[in-house]
Amino acid sequence: VFKKSSPNCKLTVYLGKRDFVDHLDRVDPVDGVVLVDTDYLKDRKVYVTLTCAFRYGREDLDVLGLSFRKDLFISTFQAYPPLPEEKKPLTRLQERLIKKLGEQAHPFFFTIPQNLPCSVTLQPGPEDTGKACGVDYEIRAFCAKSMEEKMHKRNSVRLVIRKVQFAPEKAGPQPVAETTRHFLMSDRSLHLEASLDKE
Repeated sequence: VFKKSSPNCKLTVYLGKRDFVDHLDRVDPVDGVVLVDTDYLKDRKVYVTLTCAFRYGREDLDVLGLSFRKDLFISTFQAYPPLPEEKKPLTRLQERLIKKLGEQAHPFFFTIPQNLPCSVTLQPGPEDTGKACGVDYEIRAFCAKSMEEKMHKRNSVRLVIRKVQFAPEKAGPQPVAETTRHFLMSDRSLHLEASLDKE
């Protein structure tokens, strides 16, 4: 289980894994638990967001309000207080964590859309600084009175996750195609066969 706490230790995120597999017909669901210090929250809420972003330029080139980063997907889940319409059956991991951590642990769920790209990181050059270009996914938990309120680093948690695809373990059959053609002006036919070493 992966665990990360906010700098003030009032918020802790637990995730069972950080690699979520795209099986082509579905993507592994993102399920975790956020542990909250309810005395510290007072009248604030706890939100968890899943963001897929594409960075196509270096951070040091972000000037005049122009950012070389594009958010492709953002989903928000209110973990505390829980909303009745977002209530789902708990996964086995969430049941175990909530049993161990107690009443102040609250579940969150996300579904990664199939049309989003997999995580990609372009290898930075030796003199490049800052975040590498590519596609990344991030889970962020924070407490605020509303979604629009500015997030503070001291009471927020950021965890990078990956959406990955694997090649099939068993190789498919060797691709082979063949055809036979008969020609009007010839008494013989032409037989053509083509094959590849692997799929």
